[in-house]
Amino acid sequence: MIFILLVVITLAGAQDDCDPENVLFELRTGYVLSAPGAVLDTKADTLILSHCIEACRNDPSCKALNFETGLCVLFANASQDLPGKLRSSEFPVYTVYLEKVCVKNAATLCGDRAWGFELVTDHKLHDTFVSTRRKTATKELCFESCLNEVQFTCRSATWEASTESCLLSDNDRHSVTFRGGFSTSNGSFYMESNCVDDNVKLCDFVKKEGRILKTVDAVFEDIESFEDCKKLCLDGNFRCHSFDYGDIAEKVCRISHHSMNTLSHIKEPYLDVPSSSTYEITSCFNVTIDCRASEMIVKVKASRNFNGKIYARLNPNSCVNDVTRSLEFELQLGYQDSSCSVSQEEPGKFVSEVVIQNHDQIVTTQDVGLSLRCSYTLKNYTVSSNLELAISGRIPALKEETAVVPAPTVRLRITGRNGEQVASAQVGDPLALRFEIFEKNSPYELFIRELVALDGTDSSEITLIDEHGCPTDQEIMGPALKVNGSGQVLTVPFDAFKFPTSDIVQFKALVTPCLPSCQPAECDMNDNFGLERSFTSFGRRRREADIDQDEMLLIQTIRISDKFETESKTDAFKASEGGGTSIAKSLDNETCSNIVSLFIACGLFLVAQIVLIGAFVYIWGRQKQNKSDNVPSFNPYVNSAFQR
Repeated sequence: MIFILLVVITLAGAQDDCDPENVLFELRTGYVLSAPGAVLDTKADTLILSHCIEACRNDPSCKALNFETGLCVLFANASQDLPGKLRSSEFPVYTVYLEKVCVKNAATLCGDRAWGFELVTDHKLHDTFVSTRRKTATKELCFESCLNEVQFTCRSATWEASTESCLLSDNDRHSVTFRGGFSTSNGSFYMESNCVDDNVKLCDFVKKEGRILKTVDAVFEDIESFEDCKKLCLDGNFRCHSFDYGDIAEKVCRISHHSMNTLSHIKEPYLDVPSSSTYEITSCFNVTIDCRASEMIVKVKASRNFNGKIYARLNPNSCVNDVTRSLEFELQLGYQDSSCSVSQEEPGKFVSEVVIQNHDQIVTTQDVGLSLRCSYTLKNYTVSSNLELAISGRIPALKEETAVVPAPTVRLRITGRNGEQVASAQVGDPLALRFEIFEKNSPYELFIRELVALDGTDSSEITLIDEHGCPTDQEIMGPALKVNGSGQVLTVPFDAFKFPTSDIVQFKALVTPCLPSCQPAECDMNDNFGLERSFTSFGRRRREADIDQDEMLLIQTIRISDKFETESKTDAFKASEGGGTSIAKSLDNETCSNIVSLFIACGLFLVAQIVLIGAFVYIWGRQKQNKSDNVPSFNPYVNSAFQR
């Protein structure tokens, strides 16, 4: 056993004697090898990193390379051969540095991936995410142990030089979602695997506006559409996590394995371009259905730690699984369980609709709606479901409510981002809450002291501006801002959302008029790129000591459709076995139904009125007759008797 270990160590440390089948490339972001005397070749106009890697792989004398978008430099020596020559290259641009390492069975374990792992020195994942610990003499052997792991999917490894400890994890920088999950640690070598086979069928991208990466892994020209660019990212020979399209030039697609989660150690990795956008993967799901004798079990593997819930779309409270920081979770749907809404299309075919909801309370555009089907022939089998986020259908907003108080008159409206009145809304629509003083010559300005959202039944509530006067989650609601510099009109931007139990969203805000002006709250929060930014917000949560008689409560309600609602029961979540679902909604049937119901109600009311009038006439006639019957008549015998 000891002899075998020594042989492996020799292989790992000797690049010159390494079999080509065992060669992997180690990547470091933000470094450049400055050694002009060791340069073998310079390849200008190299737009794809994997082409530069292949050039080095095919040259036995090449040991390392520098890559910057458009430039590839090959070297005859690696960093360990040239002490002090590997330097930081973070600003104004950053490059990536790669060198050959020897890992046993690399070709078999890593396939055709461009590089094996990305190395980040003096960093590690939090101990919470360590799946197992082992002893290895080198970091290459530690990564080899990760590649050979069979008990779980090893996404990263950390080698601690002082103790020769190898920490394997099923998490990486993309899956860790809380602050402190990835941090500095002197003497630690963090290695993130590029050999993991991610499931990319159900991936959601989020748009990051105003910035694009300085260096990317591949640039493609003459790409016809945005969807084609996204497909290049998902189908690449590395774990792609972001892309941009048409920002550098028309029909140019750029893809990268980086996202804001992997660039925390790089200084200014983005270019600020106001009209540009970067699209980053927020999460990917691998969904399978286990069809059993009396139930279907939906099993989900996530690419990042999931905090949210999975539930039957029509029964979000009774058929639900609340998930806390997990990469794998499931939901059981019994065929005879009415609370889970499993329907039988025909003998042996069962269908259900589920939602994977990222937020614990509200439905957002990042959520996933799935139609799942189990079909039985001679035996059970498992089918996979794909994702399709086709959104259509509009719902008219409810009648606007305005809260009015004397001097000044203030109203709250739900509008588009440019202030136009919104007549309909659907999850994901760019909206804004608009607070404005009605009187143009009013001396007052406005100050939002509390802002919350509630569902239509008041059973769920979420605070949108916290006690510090700042948005609780900028992904949901932005800060309160002045419109055109006027404190008489404030706007709070947000993307339309809803609660899973109701399509009615009610906004409540406590607003205070100020003279002559209002002091805003100062907020320090991390933006979408993980960078701390300061901004002002004219909103603050009410404190008991601040209660003022001029405060006013403004309420506004809107009906918001989600992307999982369908046109009718027969059209609900149309999907082939193992196929995707088209999510749509139409209000034609609902509108017609409401009109017919109105006519029926009016007719019944008129009939009831006629019946009541008839009954009144009848009773009145009887009473009149009774009165005439009770008038006393003259009887001579009776009178004679009294007289006697």
